[in-house]
Amino acid sequence: MPTPADPAVLPVDKEPAVASTEGALAPPATGDRLHALDLALAAALVVGYVGCLLATVEELGYARDEGFYFHAAASYEQWIDLLLQAPGRAMTRAAVDRHWAVNHEHPALMKTLFAMSHRTFFDRWGWFAEAGTAYRFPGMVASALAVGLVFVWGRLAVGRRAGLVAALLFALMPRVFYHAHLACFDLPAVALALASSFALWRSLEHPSLGGGLATGLVYGLYLDTKHNAWLFPAIVLAMTALVAFDWFRSPVRPRRPPTPWGLVAILTVSPAVLYVGWPWLWFDTWARVIEWGRFHLQHDYYNMEFLGVTYWKPPMPRLYAWLMTVATVPGITLLLAVLGLGAGIRRELGERWRWLAERLPRGALAGGPIAGRTTVALWLMSILVVYAPWWSTNTPIFGGTKHWMTAYPFLCLFAGAGFEVVARQLDAALASLPVRAWVRSALPLGAGSAVIAAPLAMTSGAHPWGLSSYTPLVGGAVGAATIGLNRTFWGYSTGAVQDDVNVLAPPEARVYLHDTAQPSFAMMRRDGRLRPDLRDTLDIARSEIALYHHEPHMSRVEHQIWVIYGTASPAVVGTHDGVPIVWVYARPE
Repeated sequence: MPTPADPAVLPVDKEPAVASTEGALAPPATGDRLHALDLALAAALVVGYVGCLLATVEELGYARDEGFYFHAAASYEQWIDLLLQAPGRAMTRAAVDRHWAVNHEHPALMKTLFAMSHRTFFDRWGWFAEAGTAYRFPGMVASALAVGLVFVWGRLAVGRRAGLVAALLFALMPRVFYHAHLACFDLPAVALALASSFALWRSLEHPSLGGGLATGLVYGLYLDTKHNAWLFPAIVLAMTALVAFDWFRSPVRPRRPPTPWGLVAILTVSPAVLYVGWPWLWFDTWARVIEWGRFHLQHDYYNMEFLGVTYWKPPMPRLYAWLMTVATVPGITLLLAVLGLGAGIRRELGERWRWLAERLPRGALAGGPIAGRTTVALWLMSILVVYAPWWSTNTPIFGGTKHWMTAYPFLCLFAGAGFEVVARQLDAALASLPVRAWVRSALPLGAGSAVIAAPLAMTSGAHPWGLSSYTPLVGGAVGAATIGLNRTFWGYSTGAVQDDVNVLAPPEARVYLHDTAQPSFAMMRRDGRLRPDLRDTLDIARSEIALYHHEPHMSRVEHQIWVIYGTASPAVVGTHDGVPIVWVYARPE
């Protein structure tokens, strides 16, 4: 591995000089330790984001999957009660299978936390007025912790202002903000993917057994959250190989390469964490692990509209993930990420690939602002590995952007580095001008505010239509509907018309749910969002009120409503930026 004596290497714990005879940008002063101000900023980001989520959660209807997880969490809650009352009986196979068989195709960590949050913050302490919000709270906290960790990593690897910009850009992605509210696994998986990579980074920058154990522990929790975790070992293998390469090429190196404690830990500690945290695996372990893998590797194909075509079976379009990223991630985030990635690649070329660097024009390898021997490679690998499945035409596209959101924190970290490039150019330009010191300090702050303004406006404008949000690059929601991108799914938009349903429905009316799950509808009644006398049905003919959530392949459902109700005119249409998303039909008296 290169040593600090090697001028091409910038250890993360050194204070670099900003030196450039050709306008190059050397890495900013960073370090291993966070100052009190950094800790305060991280805490403020976490608390502030949780506060924003709680302040906006009542406007957001319950998604299909949330209903299933409410049911599972209630079953787990009963087992926890049994464990506290009769531990011996709770640990028997009969008890475990009875309570943990519910939704056993998904790991247990978040559903267990949903159950504990509901029991503690709703049943016992009464902190939340809605049971659904209590179930959602652990997901909100996990999302907020991800925002805080983006800041921490950006602060350590680039600088304070870069970390702040990166964290806010991540928090203000419209689809991230939507998923952050939910009692689902997607944002918790993002948080634990980020935490696993951060622990790996620390163990690579400062190899130690403790760092490896931390990586294994966090990755075990990630495994117990969602199957996205299956991709992480590829990142660990790639980074282990890179560290071995650095050791091999270094002219001054220890006799033996560094022990890959992170790799060892994810092969030993992580499976143990998964096993302990998921009681369903305590019996018939291997058979149930195989069943878990088979469920996701052979997942059903659902319908999804893309460029005017509804895909429901392979071959799937290879452009889906890439175009949807461009269509849903704010353009300023993507632009700064490209700038930060370019700076990082220049540094990588200068450090590891000098044979190529020597063939490039002088000045092309201006030093990038990202510190650490493995930082750039790890961030880039964490993006590429997550997007890799989407090169296959067999990968299902039913879940939209949530399936590659684990790449977004790293995209934002690169964006923070890109902002640092811009901010330091501003610093250099102002240094030569006769301006007051406060102006020099305020201009980068103003630039940061300008960078955040558009994502903030997009996110606030998109709520509560998060899955209908698209960027100006495709014309917003109107342009996306015009070119044929999916308007909505998951049936969550019932929450946007819940007041209309309450007004339109006659006493004891039956509501045709369409794409809303029955447990989700039941939670809306339980929380008082819908009248308690309303009943759900999946039979249009037996209903007095009918919901229709627009997706092209479901148009036949609307036609059936027209025929049965004898009208083609909805009583209410829920729209986002003028684009119809959800219809409410009322049967004529």
